[in-house]
Amino acid sequence: MPVSLTKVFGLAVLLMLAAGGARTGDSSASSSGADWPVYHGNPNGTHYSTLDQINTHNVAGLKVAWTFDSGDAFGEGGNQSDMEGNPLIIGGRLYFVSPKGRLFCLDAATGAKQWVFDPSFGDTINTKQRLRGVSYWAGGNDRRILFTFRGGLFAVNADDGRLIAGFGHNGQVDLREGLGRDFDSISVSNVSPGVIYKDLIILGSTGNTPGHIRAFDVRTGKLRWVFHSIPWPGEPGYTTWPKDAWKTAMGGNAWSGLTLDPQNGLVFAPLASAGMGVKDFYGADRKGDDLYGTTLVALNAQTGRRVWHFQLVRHDLWDRDPPTPPTLINVNGRPAVAQITKAGVVFILDRLTGKPLDPVTMIHPPKSDVPGEVAATRQVMPLSPAPFARQRLTADLLTTRTPQAHAAVARTFAGLRSRGPFDPPSVQGTILFPGMDGGGEYGGAAYDPDSGLLYINANEMAWIVKLKAQPQHLAGSSGEALYQNTCAACHGATRVGSPPEFPSLVDIDKRMTDPQIARQIETGGGRMPGFGKALSPGDVAALIGYLKGDPRQSPAQAAHHVATADVSTEGDAYVFDGYTRFLDPDGYPAVTPPWGTLSALDVNTGRYVWKEPLGYYPELADHGTGSENYGGAVVTRGGLVFIAATVYDNQFRAFDKATGKLLWQATLPAAGVATPATYAVAGRQFVVIGAGGGKNAKAPPAGVIVAYSLP
Repeated sequence: MPVSLTKVFGLAVLLMLAAGGARTGDSSASSSGADWPVYHGNPNGTHYSTLDQINTHNVAGLKVAWTFDSGDAFGEGGNQSDMEGNPLIIGGRLYFVSPKGRLFCLDAATGAKQWVFDPSFGDTINTKQRLRGVSYWAGGNDRRILFTFRGGLFAVNADDGRLIAGFGHNGQVDLREGLGRDFDSISVSNVSPGVIYKDLIILGSTGNTPGHIRAFDVRTGKLRWVFHSIPWPGEPGYTTWPKDAWKTAMGGNAWSGLTLDPQNGLVFAPLASAGMGVKDFYGADRKGDDLYGTTLVALNAQTGRRVWHFQLVRHDLWDRDPPTPPTLINVNGRPAVAQITKAGVVFILDRLTGKPLDPVTMIHPPKSDVPGEVAATRQVMPLSPAPFARQRLTADLLTTRTPQAHAAVARTFAGLRSRGPFDPPSVQGTILFPGMDGGGEYGGAAYDPDSGLLYINANEMAWIVKLKAQPQHLAGSSGEALYQNTCAACHGATRVGSPPEFPSLVDIDKRMTDPQIARQIETGGGRMPGFGKALSPGDVAALIGYLKGDPRQSPAQAAHHVATADVSTEGDAYVFDGYTRFLDPDGYPAVTPPWGTLSALDVNTGRYVWKEPLGYYPELADHGTGSENYGGAVVTRGGLVFIAATVYDNQFRAFDKATGKLLWQATLPAAGVATPATYAVAGRQFVVIGAGGGKNAKAPPAGVIVAYSLP
């Protein structure tokens, strides 16, 4: 049932929509129609479609039109395939990437396969690839799909799936190009698709790499410009880092993707923390504000020149990466950009200047008491809109699901710090609320220009951030030392992991061969950055031996420490103690519901119009708790918000966009932790979603596309 805000504001919104709304005018940059030709629907990232054949009056009649199984699901428990992509639909063809990274082209009306391209060229894929979409470019009769896989940017003929030989080297660009580092010291991947501006594809990167933004020529693959997200000498922001950080530091990457304003020639890059991996939580070696870490940057799309920036978090110690590309909106007729955050707040900025349109304040958070760490003395927070997720965990918010659960989490909570936003990581253990996977997540917000409503799905999970003194006896290049210094923070000191995001490495030799493990160390996969050639062959052999329980040690290879100083924790006085959700003894969130929500924010007034729990745990009697959810929503002129996203119930839902009333839902083959798309072929509207699961270790994964339409 909608909360009271619905009753207060819902009628006004209904009346506005009935009267035609406050439309600001549609354009190909801010909406989609028959096609869904860009990641998240359009360059502005609004997730908005003008289609209205499916609407509030008939959505209850939606049925499955077709399904397509990629056949690429794999794994179980902590090593499941993942399928987070938002498909593209252009001219009756649907393009998507499978959990193993294969690019499929389907008939969008029937789901029949037209062609498939395998970027691994037959290599065995048994780890998450986590690819969220592809890019499309056309020039005359030349139509191309550009997408990334491992360390390459590929160009494929959109009509027949063949590599375009004249692009890069035989159809592929090495993404280590143009980063200013030794190729063998880094590895690069790209989770989200690039944006197309004229004859450029602009994209960020992630992995064991500096996160510089680059533009490549869509025809030739040649590098056209670079923006240094870790500033070089003489560039703005250089003095906010230690002197030589530009030579070795990793991070500051736009893993979540980019948003384009083609009318004004701007590209918006939400840059991640200046830390990298486990370095997200201890920054003693990067004292300063670390610009452009955790910053929204607007660049000239033609040249890469910085136009403006807004730093969301100074000297980020909480992994507060902007989790999604920003959404381009209009606020009372003024062009703006809305950036939702993992912290559960929304920053609304002038699109052309980066100045806040709503009031913000500077707060002075607690100091760090960890030796060597110097937390920022000031942080910015919006005063309006209000947060869309709770900001501080207090004793009265601990779970009451059962008396036993409450008592258990209360005992744990009593030994932790919980002083609100920007409470620094500690040896004692600090509550991060909302946690590392939200507030907002990679699916991003959906914006309805008809009403000015911004739809935000969010998580309200608490996590525990804890540091520990570096075990001094692990200095050197033994397999154990290498594991503890580079792998243990994610996979645990005893290799049991934290499934499904961080799989167990126990008995890894029973699932993978030595060459496959070595390839994984080199290239990475899922949330794991690859180490490229930064680890010597002897180091890799020692690490594999340790993973297999081999007590023998390989000789030290001292040279590798120079290349990996900012990836490894070797030399740090303190290290991250691992990714830990704050759960009750039965595995449910330690906080009171809601555990996941869907909100509608009126950007013109700064008020929330409605807010609903999103998702549930099927085994619990209470189906109003909400749950963790990943992937975003689609909003249509037909009056609907479509969203799957929920991890445990496998539901795909449609809400009334004005009131939040649930109008339709269907059960998917697996959780749809992706953003749907809507399109039309021959006058018939479809809604399509990828169902891959992968985030619920207790459920089997899948690799299926499901399309719905009216009978």
